[in-house]
Amino acid sequence: MLNYIQYCAICFVLIVLVVILNTFFSFSLFLIVPVIVAFTTVLVIGSVKIGSGIYVKTICKSKNKTNCVSLTFDDGPDATNTPLVLKILEQNNIKACFFCIGKNIEKNPELLKETNNKEHIIGNHTYSHSGKFDFYSVKKMTDEIIKTNNIIYNTVNKEVKLFRPPYGVTNPNLAKAIKKCKLTTIGWSLRSFDTTANGNITNTIKRLEKIKGGDIVLLHDRLPEAPEILIKLIDIVKRKNLKIVRLDELLDISIF
Repeated sequence: MLNYIQYCAICFVLIVLVVILNTFFSFSLFLIVPVIVAFTTVLVIGSVKIGSGIYVKTICKSKNKTNCVSLTFDDGPDATNTPLVLKILEQNNIKACFFCIGKNIEKNPELLKETNNKEHIIGNHTYSHSGKFDFYSVKKMTDEIIKTNNIIYNTVNKEVKLFRPPYGVTNPNLAKAIKKCKLTTIGWSLRSFDTTANGNITNTIKRLEKIKGGDIVLLHDRLPEAPEILIKLIDIVKRKNLKIVRLDELLDISIF
């Protein structure tokens, strides 16, 4: 997949080519319109598809661990549901990665400590997880990421290495912010869509049935359905003779 700069260069070349054709061969300048439309479409799709790599190099799965998968949880810590998720993980001797929101850590610092003490990975999921985050300036994005890094460090005395963008959306500003903060961006290869369950997890479980070796699974520990979904997912993994490992083991990366 090409990156943002390369797509811009291609678009520029095509526009220049249309202008040249118009000047010397009377081609219509309206040919520029489909070029711009195609360029815009690619960038929009690249923004919302975290694995596109157009703006930010993002790790979404393992190509080597064909019999292993890894679980990731976003948006916590949550006072009600995170403890239940942690208990289930402990009962099954499973280590996961929790991408935490800074403001939620401030509300539940003891939960973050418990998560860390149980040897789960803690990642950065911004401070506010605002719906407006993708429209922030580079400075404001960077400030949010650094603020959350500091909250995590002050709570569990660990440097953060991993980052997951809110909603999985990326853009040029976020790319610059992530580079400044020297973080590794983690996406997913299997999205549970558990946030749309609304008490009925049937469709979520159907999607999780597709799990295969190398997958990084996206879940949310803030949801009331999270414990039930996790229990059923563990059963699916066992039935498929897969092994759940911690994210750093799945991807062969260092988190220290």
